[in-house]
Amino acid sequence: MAARLKDVAERAGVSVRTVSNVVSNAPAVAPDTRARVRRAIDELGYRPNLAARNLRQGRTGLIGLAIPEIHSPYFGELAGLLVEAARERGWTLLIEQTAGSAERELEFLSGRASNTLDGMAISPWAIGTEQLRRHTGGTPLVVLGESDPQGAADHVVIDNVAAAREMTSHLLESGRTRVAAVGSQPHLGNGTAALRLRGMHEALAAAGRTIDPALEVPVASLHREEGRRAMGRLLDHGSPPDAVFCFSDELALGAVYEAKRRGLDVPGDVAVAGFDDIEDGRYATPGLTTISPRKDQIAASTLQCLADRVYGRLDHLPARRITVPHRLVVRESTGR
Repeated sequence: MAARLKDVAERAGVSVRTVSNVVSNAPAVAPDTRARVRRAIDELGYRPNLAARNLRQGRTGLIGLAIPEIHSPYFGELAGLLVEAARERGWTLLIEQTAGSAERELEFLSGRASNTLDGMAISPWAIGTEQLRRHTGGTPLVVLGESDPQGAADHVVIDNVAAAREMTSHLLESGRTRVAAVGSQPHLGNGTAALRLRGMHEALAAAGRTIDPALEVPVASLHREEGRRAMGRLLDHGSPPDAVFCFSDELALGAVYEAKRRGLDVPGDVAVAGFDDIEDGRYATPGLTTISPRKDQIAASTLQCLADRVYGRLDHLPARRITVPHRLVVRESTGR
């Protein structure tokens, strides 16, 4: 006979309500009590009927996630972490690919699917602050990235300015004097590249340097081919750079490819750095120096924000901005 909630309560020496709170990840349970209940759940093999519980509580158990590109290594890794974090809470994550289209991002926020979702998370590329504010409705929402909802929704972000400042300082301290930037995207509304460029400028100014405008190369996308093209343009410049800071690891991998194709040594002739700490960069030759956002903490913070709103624990409080930490990872592509 399958274990019941009552059986778990008796084994753990707590009330049925306490077991229910542990199963639903409610915060008002002491850590030692929570551990005791979870131990009883494991010992008895109790499996909650999440669908029935959600139905009784007027919820579907579905969470929506909108990301620009499923095939992007960064977003693929992040989506995988969000799937697992949602599963631990008894939620099913539905993933929508927007391709950076404003129409598709707005459709996700205000479309019919939102009526069946308990909560939503979106990493917008095309829409900005005003559109986010206008299209946030009654469904709990978390915004990922730099499009600031300005109080209309919870916001999970990393400090892109500080991260770019750290990377640029690392390149300067390693003896580089002409640092190029690859990755500005003036056609997008999310502001990520602008913040990274700002951090780079701040580090250069602090070192008494300015950047040659010709060393700032915009891109149409953050993919390897764009990085290859950008590096080719930089190397064809009369005074090529001795370091290239790419605003994504994919761009950096393309830049390394082009430099080596032209017979240059990385990092001997030109150092190359990226951003995102994707798996490909860890196994590249040379290994890619990068900024590593704590993707696991981005996922955990996103799901915690949604849980707090979905279960009504913080729905009366103002929206929160959560800044997740990052770290500089130095590998062979900039010379250890």
